[in-house]
Amino acid sequence: MTEIHLAQQAEADELLGRSPLAALVGMLLDQQVPMEWAFSGPYTIAQRLGGDDLDAHEIAAHDPDAFAALLSAKPAVHRYPGSMAKRIQQLCRFLVDEYGGEAEAVWADAASGADLLERLLALPGFGKQKAQIFLALLGKQYGVRPRGWREAAGSYGDSGAYRSAADITGPESLAKVRAFKQEAKRATKAAKSAGN
Repeated sequence: MTEIHLAQQAEADELLGRSPLAALVGMLLDQQVPMEWAFSGPYTIAQRLGGDDLDAHEIAAHDPDAFAALLSAKPAVHRYPGSMAKRIQQLCRFLVDEYGGEAEAVWADAASGADLLERLLALPGFGKQKAQIFLALLGKQYGVRPRGWREAAGSYGDSGAYRSAADITGPESLAKVRAFKQEAKRATKAAKSAGN
């Protein structure tokens, strides 16, 4: 089991450390909400499904309306629980169809970083940035390091960087990642207003 601090909540982080599917679902949820909220989502879903783990087969086969209601119950798992429920089910169906429901099989035998990036890009809901961040997270915190993984992860693979979820190991690094993201937003805003 890997020690993870993405949710900043003991039970949720423990699940992320032992469940490859929970890590993938947390990464999928990591948009338009604070990172801790996204990565505590898998634990909340597991609890509401009546267990202490996530199962791709169970989620894929769940009634879509009931699953959306499960994510929408207060406190909601995401700012957009309905659309995220659909995305999580699409991801789980893909994992069932392509990997026998085993999330870890996505990276277990990847021949190289480029191969792993390609596999992550094929996952529903994973664009280039999300795939590279997850690849960096696998390499930096889960010990999944096929040849060329840092290069395939782009700048997210850089050692000593504080850019994304891949770099969060506790409250201090979370604050550094937040500061980096705020600075990046400011720079984008400044560049846009300079162009007007």
